[in-house]
Amino acid sequence: MLAFCSAIHYFLIFIFGAIIGSFINSLVYRLNSQEGPWPKRSYCPHCRQSLGLADLIPIFSFLALKGNCRYCGKKISWQYPLVEVVTAILFVFVFWRLSLGVGLISVLEFRCSDILLLLYLLLTAFLMVVIFISDLRYYIIPDVIIYPAIIVSGIWNIVYGIFSPDAGYHILNTFSAAIGASLFFLFIILLSRGKWMGWGDVKLAVWMGLLLGCPNILVALFLAFSAGALIGTGLIVCKKKSLKSEVPFGPFLIGGTFIALFWGEKIVNWYVYLLF
Repeated sequence: MLAFCSAIHYFLIFIFGAIIGSFINSLVYRLNSQEGPWPKRSYCPHCRQSLGLADLIPIFSFLALKGNCRYCGKKISWQYPLVEVVTAILFVFVFWRLSLGVGLISVLEFRCSDILLLLYLLLTAFLMVVIFISDLRYYIIPDVIIYPAIIVSGIWNIVYGIFSPDAGYHILNTFSAAIGASLFFLFIILLSRGKWMGWGDVKLAVWMGLLLGCPNILVALFLAFSAGALIGTGLIVCKKKSLKSEVPFGPFLIGGTFIALFWGEKIVNWYVYLLF
């Protein structure tokens, strides 16, 4: 019975994540259009026809319509179901990891602090996906997303730090990581005169520091630069990009941040073990 209840919880989290993923698709499109992020109705970007309720069901509407618009018949980008599925999986993963951390069997056993942590991590996953898609597709990290992300994480660290046994250390650690990472990116911008990095990456580095602290921020940066160099080299070899081509770095930073957020300490311990 407990296993059945747990399965229902995961299913509900998956559905919730898919709905949020559908919202992310719409939000990213609107953030990078001239109409603003909050229009009244969703519509087909090709024929501008307002979408009905049946057209807005995450994942299933895409499958039912075989990837075509119900009204004009044009292809719907695979981005839409992929973002919905990935967001749903991320939400389930966050719920699962938190459940492991506090030894939960049923969602009814969550304490108030656990619920707040869950909401914070789900919000973090939401913001990560928005930034990832926006920078990947439109080469921009929206201020309307990154500034609230920084504020929320800053407040979270201060409140968490106040009520933790090592209050001073936690607050100093996270804010030092935020300042250090942003100064590092600022140095790259000044050195390259804005050719290698954008100001959005500096703001993203502040958020990364607040999320990760030290030394996990180093793990995230190492993974991001390594993946960026590897994929960038691959694109050049395949003649998809040239040395002068612009490649968004935000997705690599987001990927490195997500890995460091959940596995940073294990990676650091493994590295220290190899050295000593």
